[in-house]
Amino acid sequence: MNPARVVVIGGGVAGCSIAYHLAVAGCADVLVLDRGELTGGSTFHSAGLVGQLRSTIALTRINMASVELYRRLADDTGRDPGWQEVGSLRLASSKERLLELKRQVGWARTFGLPLTLISPAEARDLFPLMTIDGVEGAAYLPTDGRIDPASLAGALADGARKRGVTIQTGVTVLSIGVSRGRVTEVVTDRGPVRCETVVNAGGIWAHELGRMVGLTVPVIPMAHQYLVTKPIAGVTRDIPTMRDPDRLVYFREEVGGLVMGGYERSPVPWGLDGIPRDFTHKLLAPDWERFDDLMALAVSRVPAIGRAEVITMINGPEAFTPDGEFILGEAPEVGGFFVAAGFCAHGIAGAGGVGRVMAEWILGGRAPMDVWRMDLRRFGAHYADRGYARTQAFETYSTYYDIHYPGEERRAGRGLKLSPAHWRLEALGAVFGEKAGWERPNWLETNAAGSPRSWAPPAWVARHWSTAIEAEHVAARERAALFDETSFSKLEVCGRGALALLQRLADNDLDKPAGTVTYTQLLNERGGIECDLTVTRVSADRFMLVTGSAFGLHDLAWVRAHVPDDGSVTLEDVTARYACFGLFGPRSREILARAAPDDVSEAAFPYMSARRLSIEGASGLALRVTYVGELGWEIYVATADGAVVWDALWRSGAPLGMLAGGYRAIDSLRLEKGYRYWSAEVSPEHTPLEAGLGFCVKLDKGDFVGRDALVAQKAAGLTRKLVCLTLADSTAVALGGEPIRSGDATVGRVTSGGYGYTVGASIAYGYVPLALSTAGTRLAVEVFGEPIGAMVSRDPLYDPRGHKIKGDG
Repeated sequence: MNPARVVVIGGGVAGCSIAYHLAVAGCADVLVLDRGELTGGSTFHSAGLVGQLRSTIALTRINMASVELYRRLADDTGRDPGWQEVGSLRLASSKERLLELKRQVGWARTFGLPLTLISPAEARDLFPLMTIDGVEGAAYLPTDGRIDPASLAGALADGARKRGVTIQTGVTVLSIGVSRGRVTEVVTDRGPVRCETVVNAGGIWAHELGRMVGLTVPVIPMAHQYLVTKPIAGVTRDIPTMRDPDRLVYFREEVGGLVMGGYERSPVPWGLDGIPRDFTHKLLAPDWERFDDLMALAVSRVPAIGRAEVITMINGPEAFTPDGEFILGEAPEVGGFFVAAGFCAHGIAGAGGVGRVMAEWILGGRAPMDVWRMDLRRFGAHYADRGYARTQAFETYSTYYDIHYPGEERRAGRGLKLSPAHWRLEALGAVFGEKAGWERPNWLETNAAGSPRSWAPPAWVARHWSTAIEAEHVAARERAALFDETSFSKLEVCGRGALALLQRLADNDLDKPAGTVTYTQLLNERGGIECDLTVTRVSADRFMLVTGSAFGLHDLAWVRAHVPDDGSVTLEDVTARYACFGLFGPRSREILARAAPDDVSEAAFPYMSARRLSIEGASGLALRVTYVGELGWEIYVATADGAVVWDALWRSGAPLGMLAGGYRAIDSLRLEKGYRYWSAEVSPEHTPLEAGLGFCVKLDKGDFVGRDALVAQKAAGLTRKLVCLTLADSTAVALGGEPIRSGDATVGRVTSGGYGYTVGASIAYGYVPLALSTAGTRLAVEVFGEPIGAMVSRDPLYDPRGHKIKGDG
């Protein structure tokens, strides 16, 4: 077979879209391979609903780009993809769901989507077959719609072929060649294909294709069913799609009848022991018994469907991921191997935008937007356990239409990674959450009894909240708190070239003496923040990087992509090797002095320094840093010594009023102190100058990745800036995503929000135009549909001069 620059494996709607967009961008040297005929995996049996608003910024943008493409695709390709812009309805059959819809209306406004809240009667006018019993309201988005999946894929394929792309069907991929960490060829039953890039758009086969290069792609095929009826009186071609998530079902028109499907509570995984080689354009046997509950719920909302004659029941496997988000991106250890899979039964809505994102990523070397929530690198090595991935995918499917309240934690796949202090925390009443497989305390319920109870969130927000959070916050501010931070990701960079590598990547100057801790960002060429972390120079040629628990693989991959191949640098993830405990608060030095014989005075152990110390005979590395805004240390010890060190710190601190704390208190503390969180306040789309992190940028240290972009931005002037807002109503809580308004204009969206127990204010952060960023500017934040007065405040609100963290406050 002839060589190709790019080989796309999978001729479903995703693969066809990627090929189309590559060709539109000028890269026609593309070969699409499919084991059967096009659309033979999940595409041909997809229900075809297209909704634009999703729970993440990136996916909403992707779906909006899809609609933009679907509107014009027939003109471009000469083939009608079957796009029908009929709008969508989402019902609220409970008061809790209505509050969720109110939040979604605000969220939609930040994208310019015309989502409106309408009455039950107005919803029935749009979808006359529905009853409105128990309906509290509905959200209507007129620019949503439906499309014929096979026609869509066919139009994209025609558009790709027209521009020179080659598509070959009936070809089986046998293996994928890799040399020196990059793909080199795809071996098929018709011969090898030399190539530079391979795109795994294999749908339900994505896991098997990933294994060919040693990569885990955690997709789990789940059997998804819907029925199709004969024509029903009153069903017109322009009737909107309709979802009733409280009843777990959806509806759309089909040739005068209805399509009805849903997400049952007891889903069925399929093909876990391997997918038959000839499974193309095939369906699974209908499971009517499993569908009975959904049918009863559907009939209670649309009685006519119970009387209609059913033409067929479609039961086909859909590729689900453990968290319900797409999987996109380049493999961290195999250059040129990209993945676009795991579309979780809404891939038709995203296919157009995914194709554009992947084409730009492949050709430009970077994603054109922040796609962290869909990034392949969010899945750690523990997802190689197929059973673990299956358990989480099962939960994701079965809760697909549930309201996911703030602070909600997964129940599936728990207990995988435990800190040495886990059982101590459990004995203290820890309520655990999970991050990157680690069990971490959100709060300790035994602390609730000592809470001053000065504030409580509204009921919808308070489902996963405790008064213990305030008690732990107050302890950290007034006495001391001990946090288990073992889950923090820890990387070691060593070798004679380590400093040069890190100086090239970091915006801050890392050429400092051993024993120095530096807060820095690692930037992309556009000046966007790819990593936000601390770097400790342990010795001349050894550095420790500490980053967020969920970001370890992402940050590791970013650094690895820049490691020279001359052997001068070694890079290793050492997270599991070390436990970490954060001791913070005004009395933290006194507590540490009781536990360690070492000198921890200000003179001996200043802020942003690192020293070795001994606790109960265990040697550890202590870092004088803080993410809560108080005097304190992060103490790193061998995992085997973790329990001993925790016990020693507990014995030293408990008599002085120290409490064990959880991550919900940390979040409140860091909001008051204005500490940024990567993937919220900072991301690849934000520069340090916009994010208020200009103090980290050392333009005079020499060249580094992103420097030119920052120089240019500084010269041109900022157009937006991250600001701290305090809400006039302290009982209103911004959770993230709410519109920031100036008059009637939406000028930004909230990145993070919460309550500051020390400053006594509801806090929100967000980016606004530079002209609105001055302290004292009055704006509004829309919370559950209500505009709440907000004022741009000083940043940070707490200890703005940093006296506390330096031990002199």
